Amino acid sequence: MASATPIHRLAPSDVAMLRQLKAVFAEAFADVDTYRVAPPGDAYCRRVLGKPDVIVLAAVKDTEVVGGLVAYLLDKLERERSEIYLYDLAVAEPHRRQGIATALIRRLQAVADEVGAWVVFVQADHGDDPAIALYTKLGIREDVLHFDLKP
Repeated sequence: MASATPIHRLAPSDVAMLRQLKAVFAEAFADVDTYRVAPPGDAYCRRVLGKPDVIVLAAVKDTEVVGGLVAYLLDKLERERSEIYLYDLAVAEPHRRQGIATALIRRLQAVADEVGAWVVFVQADHGDDPAIALYTKLGIREDVLHFDLKP
């Protein structure tokens, strides 16, 4: 199903929309500590939103952010190329199954094309069947292990 929901790339002036998106993430990921506790200040948000290698897309219905994603452009050294890592993607529960996540990813793919990235990649957790089904529909699956290495 195609989404008619407008997708906006957030700019430094869109801090209020970023805060709405973080609320969507907090609820969707059941992770209030990460997304709502000790939020960064407006100046920090404006600075990060102004970086060309930070891509934040928001799906907006009327004035409400109903979904979005955060991705990062990574320059590579094995070849002269870059790739985009889709880090967070969520759609608020009442707005799921309307094509919004697919529209967000398609828009990210368009951004990747605009900046000359050779691929967009994303990870999914075992057991997150909706995410796995979405990413399988849109791309090529690789089974890998992910490790967090603390400093």
